Amino acid sequence: MSQDLEEYQHIIEQLKPMISEPEFNQALNQQAAGLSKSKRFLIKMELKRLARPCIRVIDLRGQVEGEIREFEYAGIRHFLDDAAIEIFERQVRSFGDYTIGVYESVVNVNSPSRTLYNKLPSAIPDSIVENIKDSTPYNAPNIAFGDFAQRHEERMNYAVSIEVFTELNKGIPANTVDVSVSGLKIKVNQKEQFKLGDKLLIQFRGLEGEYSFDRRQSVPYIVMSIEHKNKEQRLSLRRVSDIPVPEFDHFISRFIHGNKRRYKVNMDNTLEAIQYKMYEQYFMPNFSGLPVFIECIDDEYSPRFAMANDCNRDILQYWSDEQQEMRLGYAFSHARIQRILNRPRTQWSTFLYVFNHLKDDKVYFYSATKEELLANPIMMTLFLGYGARKASWRIFNIQFSEMSMEQAHIPLSIPDSVSPAVKRQNTPPPPRLLAKLKHLTHFAVITDITDEHSHSGYELLPIRKEQIGALKVFGHPKNRPPKEISAFRFKYFNQRKETRYQLRTKIEIFVDDILLDGVSEDVSVKGLRIELQSFYHLPENSEVKVSFPQLQKVTSKYALKDLVYVVKGISPERNILHLQAVNDLVNNTAQRFFDELIRKNKSRLVAYKEEEDIPGIGTALRNVYTQNLVHCAFFIRKDGINFIPDALAMQQKSPRLQSLLNFDAEPGYSNLSFLYHVGLDSQDFISTTLKRIKPHQRPVARDLFIAFNPSKSVREGAIKCRFAEQFNSHKERRAFINSALKNGQFIGIRVYLTRTGRPDTEFLQSEINYIGVYAVHKAKVIEEQLWNIVGMGELIDISDDIMQRFQFSEEEIKHNAEPIQHEIKTTKIEQLLRA
Repeated sequence: MSQDLEEYQHIIEQLKPMISEPEFNQALNQQAAGLSKSKRFLIKMELKRLARPCIRVIDLRGQVEGEIREFEYAGIRHFLDDAAIEIFERQVRSFGDYTIGVYESVVNVNSPSRTLYNKLPSAIPDSIVENIKDSTPYNAPNIAFGDFAQRHEERMNYAVSIEVFTELNKGIPANTVDVSVSGLKIKVNQKEQFKLGDKLLIQFRGLEGEYSFDRRQSVPYIVMSIEHKNKEQRLSLRRVSDIPVPEFDHFISRFIHGNKRRYKVNMDNTLEAIQYKMYEQYFMPNFSGLPVFIECIDDEYSPRFAMANDCNRDILQYWSDEQQEMRLGYAFSHARIQRILNRPRTQWSTFLYVFNHLKDDKVYFYSATKEELLANPIMMTLFLGYGARKASWRIFNIQFSEMSMEQAHIPLSIPDSVSPAVKRQNTPPPPRLLAKLKHLTHFAVITDITDEHSHSGYELLPIRKEQIGALKVFGHPKNRPPKEISAFRFKYFNQRKETRYQLRTKIEIFVDDILLDGVSEDVSVKGLRIELQSFYHLPENSEVKVSFPQLQKVTSKYALKDLVYVVKGISPERNILHLQAVNDLVNNTAQRFFDELIRKNKSRLVAYKEEEDIPGIGTALRNVYTQNLVHCAFFIRKDGINFIPDALAMQQKSPRLQSLLNFDAEPGYSNLSFLYHVGLDSQDFISTTLKRIKPHQRPVARDLFIAFNPSKSVREGAIKCRFAEQFNSHKERRAFINSALKNGQFIGIRVYLTRTGRPDTEFLQSEINYIGVYAVHKAKVIEEQLWNIVGMGELIDISDDIMQRFQFSEEEIKHNAEPIQHEIKTTKIEQLLRA
């Protein structure tokens, strides 16, 4: 690229996706509106050159440090490293094919290790370079789902001179930024004094020359917000509704309609809405907790609905009894809910300890909250010690949140006037749906935080067999079943092709002359999900033969032995398999049997409700949940070969976790560096995990032990962290916690991380289409950003339970929960250079 065009590189990058589109000239004129025609012509010719097809082979062998592998595209074999492949694919998505621009983007890129310290001047001292090297930017901007403005009318970018008259009749010159029928944004000198609620009169001086508009016409406004920026301040104004000015309404409405393509509609709120929804649509199919919505009728709390996805459905399955009836309601009795909600909001959480007992082919559930156990220390030791020795032992983290019915509806960011389809989407839920939800007051998110290390501490507690009978006070009687909870799965484009039904039955699989025992978790006509009692050693797409000894007892029509299935998915622990039935002229017994079984027993089999009893209920519950997020969610993007934090969402503040995230972070950002400075096998956790797992695989979960001392000025001294499995013994883990308490604070975090799939653009389509009407290039850029998100994770503070496992006193646990005050510091490159 010539030096004449280097300063316009940002314009060229934005216009790359538009080069083959009919709207290219319009997009060019918008992006380069401030440039001369000759400059615009040069940019156009450069883009045409970059878009020419290319057949040149790219061979980076011996030129870069990364591992080179063969990469084929359109019949041409290239030799690239991972960073170059990422750039190649991204540029192909921009240009639509392999072009000169793709070639130049790949071959002109620097070494894949493109970090800040590689680019610093050699005169900078080594100590400063090392500090900068260690401060890799792991700060992510904080976002809030659903926190965007809806416009009730279109707003147009338009700059014109105005005069502002205050209530003291002082005239102040100003300029508009954008304008709508009922609102206005203006910029005015910083020295002028305004406050929220000020009433102003505006005269549009700049309109009188070009348009037949009365310069003496004053339009009343009120100040809604004030933003200070550089040497000016920007005021957002709203029309005073009780003083109509019909002539101005008519004029401005016609003016916007006739000029919005010329001056561009202001789409800032829509761009923000798409960005937040982009993260939300990655979050919904991958969150690990199960939201349970609670209603209150006549001062009686009870669970009513649950919102399921593929990552949390194991919780529903765990609470199913021998008749496949869901008994999750046992966990949410009125007394338990009321005790938690009577505490301060910052303490609306608990740990629930559960195990079940099988007697006479019936499943009996036993559960107790942490507070219930603390009330009786002797029973606490017995319950935890006995329960942790059972295979059915589970520890659940439960966090509550308040909700309101107004949150059930989130309109689009664009006004009804855009199209009939938009108007339909902006319409509030129907009365029938609202009536179904009107008693909901709270919801709780229940998350399974059990792992092998959660057993180890409690298993050491001494128990006496003669006392075990006393545990019946924690048992849930089968003759008083809990209220039924209706589970809904929010409609997501990537949901299963057919309904799966919960069915636990013994199975046997035969592979490599080895017989493996297990149980089915759920079934469909063409698929099966099973849990084995041992390790599965073969790869995906291998064939297995499955037998159903218990189901065989109920049918003589089908031979349910050695049915052929293909392994389509394997859990990280290699004990849970997703199977697909082989269906041909010879092997079709499985499909025929399960088709008949499901048809004849639909009333008895439990399935997720794909077809909603009340249309829109899944969307309503989703809207409530995302606006009251109780867990900390973070999102990872791919940048070359690196995995970088892209955003963090956390509506409900956890003081201890918030303090950690704020350390060494600028206002409005969170610091996730601790996830990158702890790893397994000398590799950081984020990169290693995301390279290993596949999209829509169950999240990888780890318990992270952190010693936090915010009095230290640098991360290395302030944050020391290790995963639970990196300790050699139970004793080492306790010693780490003890040291953390002496020097600052111990924070235990359950970390979940999963790989995201392809983006659900249907969820964003109305707003993307709207942007495409006025700025197609921006819509293309948004879609590019969507594809760059590759990972999603969650952080849950489980410090109290971990300390309890290691038998710290309740006084020590409460003292550790108190937030440590520290000054939030930011490390600027300029400060380092001045050191």
